Amino acid sequence: MDTKAFKRSLQHSENYHRKGFGHQVEVATQLQSEYQSNLVQKIRENNYTLQQGDVTIYLAKAFGFCWGVERAVAMAYETRQHFPQERIWITNEIIHNPSVNQRLREMQVGFIPVEDGKKDFSIVASGDVVILPAFGASVQEMQLLNDKGCTIVDTTCPWVSKVWNTVEKHKKGEHTSIIHGKYNHEETLATSSFAGKYLIVLNLAQAEYVADYILNGGDKNEFLAKFSRACSAGFDPDRDLERVGIANQTTMLKSETEQIGKLFEHTMLKKYGPIELNDHFQSFNTICDATQERQDAMFELVEEKLDLMVVIGGFNSSNTTHLQEIAVERQIPSYHIDSVDRIGPGNRVEHRQLSGDLALTENWLPAGAIAIGVTSGASTPDKVVADIIQNIFDIKRS
Repeated sequence: MDTKAFKRSLQHSENYHRKGFGHQVEVATQLQSEYQSNLVQKIRENNYTLQQGDVTIYLAKAFGFCWGVERAVAMAYETRQHFPQERIWITNEIIHNPSVNQRLREMQVGFIPVEDGKKDFSIVASGDVVILPAFGASVQEMQLLNDKGCTIVDTTCPWVSKVWNTVEKHKKGEHTSIIHGKYNHEETLATSSFAGKYLIVLNLAQAEYVADYILNGGDKNEFLAKFSRACSAGFDPDRDLERVGIANQTTMLKSETEQIGKLFEHTMLKKYGPIELNDHFQSFNTICDATQERQDAMFELVEEKLDLMVVIGGFNSSNTTHLQEIAVERQIPSYHIDSVDRIGPGNRVEHRQLSGDLALTENWLPAGAIAIGVTSGASTPDKVVADIIQNIFDIKRS
């Protein structure tokens, strides 16, 4: 399938919408009332610091809703206003935040059901309106919805679209796209659908395994078993690693994406020499500005003398998890929570560990004066942050 031609054709269709519907003012007012916070604005205006009683809050200087997320949520709200009677579906969570997705359900936006790990689009009928979330959707999903005669509202973040353009360039040059990401993440699934040959590496360790195979060969069966769910159909490491290009899931840790890019550049340079390097290696900057800004702000925040860190965001939010990793690496007691409901009763908190397991910690707020760092992922509304900060103040005051 010529994915580039299909996408171009879809974008010229009368049933395809990538801009708002003229309800920006009403929606902006609605979003401000539902998701913004006077408390958070007060902390911003006070140099990102606030003290109440025994608690001093240090807020990261970049956190919460990014432009792409705001745009996606606003477009979803506009869609409901513009199509008040039509059935509206969304192919996945609009963003990785439970409160925002619940609000859409209250607005009668349906979510495509998943059966045995596969989305069931049989529920969608011709004429229905279908929203593609900020992470994007696979080209196969787009084609299916287009064939059904649906009205498609595409809220895909432009940074994600930029990665898709990158893997299209890899495909044109017959390069295998090495994608730094999680093979089962919605964004990576969408990106790989636009690629030709691809291999998904989760981290630097997996990338080093691939680089070693490029230079020294190895056990092909072991390689294919290791990446059985993370490569294109018919992938052959002996054939398909001669030319590679780098791409990434936009929410991955910036420093690791850069390390992986440099690793493969050095690997191909060593194998093919400087004259042939450009024939065997391609790299474009596809690191999301918002992800980078939040990570940089987190690195600055952990330099403060903190007693503990609160990282706020959806438990399935990749960019939030990477913020948590930064705190864990600094050995700062840290708690990843997705809503204020995770706190209590009393001085206890339910939180997500890096392993993905949930843990319950008693007496998580120590007695006496404490300094708490707070940040949130790019899908987290300010109101969620404010509710958690206020709850912390209340616990310490009681």
